[in-house]
Amino acid sequence: MTSTESSSVANHAVVIGGSIAGLLAARVLSETFPHVTILDRDELPTRPEHRKGVPHGRHTHGLLAMGYQIFEDLLPGIGADLIADGAVPADLQNDVIWYNEGHLLRRTTSDVGGLLASRPLIEAAIRSRVAALPGVEIRTGVQVTGLTAERGHITGVRLAGAETLPARLVVDCTGRGNRGPAWLAELGYAAPPEDVVKAGLIYSTREYERVPGAQDFLGVIVGHRPGNPYGAGCLAREGGRWLVTLVGLDDDPPPIEPGAFEAYAARLDGHELHRMINEAEPVTDPIRFRIGPSVRRRYERCARLPEGFIALGDSLCCFNPAYGQGMTTAAMSARWLATCLKAGSVSEGSDLTRRYFKGVARVVDVAWNITVGNDLRFPQVEGPRTAKVKVLNRYLSRLHRVAAEDTAVGAAFLTVANFLAGPERLVSPGVMWRVLRGTDGRRTRASGARQAAPVQHAAQVDDRQRA
Repeated sequence: MTSTESSSVANHAVVIGGSIAGLLAARVLSETFPHVTILDRDELPTRPEHRKGVPHGRHTHGLLAMGYQIFEDLLPGIGADLIADGAVPADLQNDVIWYNEGHLLRRTTSDVGGLLASRPLIEAAIRSRVAALPGVEIRTGVQVTGLTAERGHITGVRLAGAETLPARLVVDCTGRGNRGPAWLAELGYAAPPEDVVKAGLIYSTREYERVPGAQDFLGVIVGHRPGNPYGAGCLAREGGRWLVTLVGLDDDPPPIEPGAFEAYAARLDGHELHRMINEAEPVTDPIRFRIGPSVRRRYERCARLPEGFIALGDSLCCFNPAYGQGMTTAAMSARWLATCLKAGSVSEGSDLTRRYFKGVARVVDVAWNITVGNDLRFPQVEGPRTAKVKVLNRYLSRLHRVAAEDTAVGAAFLTVANFLAGPERLVSPGVMWRVLRGTDGRRTRASGARQAAPVQHAAQVDDRQRA
């Protein structure tokens, strides 16, 4: 390698995949590398539009509170930009109806803030910000065919047409169907061990007109459960619409026929969503998406990896999307990559790849354990059911029953579910005392009981947004 080639490698990082994960990775890398190139197979749209490479983008996406905070930290002002484009700010305990284990979480004002918007709007806002960063280039319509390496270090990316792009660091953000393990195998490295859980869920999604003030909520989340395996995610989105996703098992999927779609919603815990979509005007036909298995690639367990290889987003761990953790976990992983880069970039002896994968495993652990623990409640889902998982699920069932009455318990649950606190928050002395005290059935409301209207109505939120 000539000195010129060596310099171009050292100064360049490549991100494969222009997804939200890839864009956030590029934002982080731009602080360390003078040149960052994002490669994507799609011809990326210049405005918020659905694209082929994100087939799940038409369905409801949840930007959890922690994800929103990290987006704002990495791209200051993006929240205001999204709201200006129609995204809806929400108090996730006050403005969203939650059914967990069949119990209606009691609503009250809280500090758990979120932003409701479609996936294309969020991705477009991030992409425009990242594309404007100095030294960042986005190349579209590009097919990656492999990686190059010398003496245990990544040196570049091979493209269709025999072009090789030199790089010191390569981040695989190619999503669920990623080729990272195959590319590493071509270089002589063993594929990472994988944890796989098949939940067997199917989505169907339809959009409806939203009349501000017609409902006293901005969203409805219904968790599927063994006693009633039908779930839903409904959130207000930009453009004055409701985005409604129904979830069912693969042997009884939500229909895609108008009328049948609305009738299916009657199976859900709670009446709010079924009533709303029967009264609202539909603006699209239902569409269906089959959810693949949850897959966690355990790069931290690999004996050998080339220095300068990173995986982030669904390439690292793709979750059951029913829990809405993908975007937020990608943001948390990007933040960890930034921490690793500040402690030592890719150079002789920096060991960045090992440090990143070791630490990101802890980032992924919480979300993975939540997802898998919930999925394993269903008898048809294969996987080890440890004593710890069984005890935790029984405890959470009690917690949700108490949260129907106790707003402090509900706040603790939402704080953990939004990654604002660790799981230990749910078993802290104060929360555990409330949960165990409230499980005798006398201090909790019946499942699905009507509650008083929240302090702050959705109409008031809309009025603020339009002011």
